[in-house]
Amino acid sequence: MKYLNPNRLYHALGRRKFLEFTLFTVFLLFFYSPLMNTVMLAFANVYRVPAVIPQQFGFQWWSFILSKESLMSSIFNSFVIAIVATAVSLIICVPAAYALSRYQFRGRRVLMFSYLLTNAFPKMGLYVSMGILFYKFNLMGTFAGVIIVHIINTLMFMVWLPMGALRNIHRQQEEAARDVGATPLQVFRKVTLPMAMPGIAVASIFTFLGSLEESEGTMLVGFPQINTMATEMYGVISDYPATAGAVFALILIVPSLLILFLFRKYIKPDSVFGGVKIK
Repeated sequence: MKYLNPNRLYHALGRRKFLEFTLFTVFLLFFYSPLMNTVMLAFANVYRVPAVIPQQFGFQWWSFILSKESLMSSIFNSFVIAIVATAVSLIICVPAAYALSRYQFRGRRVLMFSYLLTNAFPKMGLYVSMGILFYKFNLMGTFAGVIIVHIINTLMFMVWLPMGALRNIHRQQEEAARDVGATPLQVFRKVTLPMAMPGIAVASIFTFLGSLEESEGTMLVGFPQINTMATEMYGVISDYPATAGAVFALILIVPSLLILFLFRKYIKPDSVFGGVKIK
């Protein structure tokens, strides 16, 4: 224990290194403690507050969660909606990002800023306004209505990030491909798209993960006909012990970690911040 003495550590590291070590330790505790507590509770058969460590470990609540048909259907719905929302966003937003990055026209900056409006104020007001329109068009409680809500939430990511990646591609590279006989579609598919793929991949990751965790709009527009993991979480937290909520939380976290791991080579500062500049 004498090696953990703060005074000895202070003199061994020096003032600056000691402060850096302290700040880093506080950050790790602040960031990872809730996650470690969630993992611990997820494998607890018996847990009574105010104990820190569960009284009994096991897989009781995993069996309970995985045996619930409504919970499993919500997991399936979440992945289907996230995949469809990401695919539709790519089809709609990548051409828009290409046009904004390549062409100068009146109102371009206003149009670019308009994609920020969905994140400029509390979203519940936006969802209520959308709900009024959805009632008129019979979109309430439909798969299409939920997809529209998810796409609107991802417009900023799916336009701004690919736009930054596309803007960094020199036109001379595209013109060189045209000079050797490539059609505009071939230039986009074989030259422009591969070079812009890091930005598009990062935008797709944000869109997919954002769709998985979207709850307010899904609940307002799709519930109870369409239920997702994020909306089901409300019921799990309110109706079951904290250990069941921890299990469902881990199920929500695992896909996100897996996707981030698989696409880690695309997640770079240039890919994320390249689309923030407005020219």
